[in-house]
Amino acid sequence: MAKRDYYEVLGVNKGASDSEIKKAYRKVAKKYHPDTNPNNAEAETKFKEASEAYEILGDGDKKAAYDRYGHSAFEQGGAGGFGGFNGFEGSFEGGFDFEDIFGDIFGGGRRSGRRGPRPGADIHQNMQVTFSEAAFGLEKEIQIMTSETCSTCNGTKAKPGTHAETCTKCGGRGQIRVTQRTILGAMQTTQTCDECGGDGTIVKEKCTTCRGQGKVRTTKKVTVSIPAGIDTGQTLRLSGKGEAGEIGANNGDLLITIHIKSHELFKRDGYSVNIRMPISFRQAALGAEISVPTLDGNVKLSVKEGTQTGTTFRLQGKGIPNLRNPKQRGDQFVEVFIEVPRNLTQTQKDLLEQFDTDTKENQPQQKSFKKTMEKIFGKKD
Repeated sequence: MAKRDYYEVLGVNKGASDSEIKKAYRKVAKKYHPDTNPNNAEAETKFKEASEAYEILGDGDKKAAYDRYGHSAFEQGGAGGFGGFNGFEGSFEGGFDFEDIFGDIFGGGRRSGRRGPRPGADIHQNMQVTFSEAAFGLEKEIQIMTSETCSTCNGTKAKPGTHAETCTKCGGRGQIRVTQRTILGAMQTTQTCDECGGDGTIVKEKCTTCRGQGKVRTTKKVTVSIPAGIDTGQTLRLSGKGEAGEIGANNGDLLITIHIKSHELFKRDGYSVNIRMPISFRQAALGAEISVPTLDGNVKLSVKEGTQTGTTFRLQGKGIPNLRNPKQRGDQFVEVFIEVPRNLTQTQKDLLEQFDTDTKENQPQQKSFKKTMEKIFGKKD
């Protein structure tokens, strides 16, 4: 079968730039790579075809020869002087490096040189606070389990009086080049050195205190400033209070997620505080001044004559302080409901019967409701 035009294989025009050719090959290789198309002979063939095309078009000299002589430039004794190419299977025996291509495809990326020191890990912890503590803020001391730099070796991992030696396998780079034979031929990749773990150094005599870790586990106290107005689920970040990093790297952070205990009376809604209060029939009917609990203590509230169950009163500025501006506060909303007395004596019942008879003409809502019922369902005895 005649070979397809290499430009057609990659889906680019003949005048495409080197970067366009490379980008096109990445796209095709990602689509047909054997790792993402297992046991797919057609995809494997297309992947080989694309890789062969890129090996030619990705090389300036070979591309020039191909543009002038076509495929014949790479046939045995071809006019272009590239005879002996002899097809795709033998084209990568010299260790053609595709790492810069496949690093982007599979997320590895090309790296060079020794890796930098690892920063410390973050510590995540939950903290429970009361309703009032969350509203007004406070400082609270907690204990955390963490790691800190070993004071014996100062994080070097080596026994005092000794030092780490350069890794002979990677030459201190922390990485090694590995050549593997694949369906593409010989391919070279960069891997973390398995001898030193990427450090570039070997510690032969380890510190006995930290056992060559450079860190020790410890329990320490940390003071946490909880801002006024914080809500459940919000997280505080204490920079540098997490796990110790390696020498030259930053410590991790301490992340504290707040959980607020429920309150017996108050309910929070953003920066508002809600409360339901019972009042007597007399207070509702005649009006009264009642004492209402707030976050700042009890305050007086005037209940007007004829107040109904479900009436809500607003106490301005008695809610939760604003997290960004504690001088601003939400409001408190007081919903009242009339508590109906139980276990009445016969005398009390008789008085209520007489009271109901005397006040029937002063119950407009009941009259209106009764008329609506009669209109819909008809008058019934």
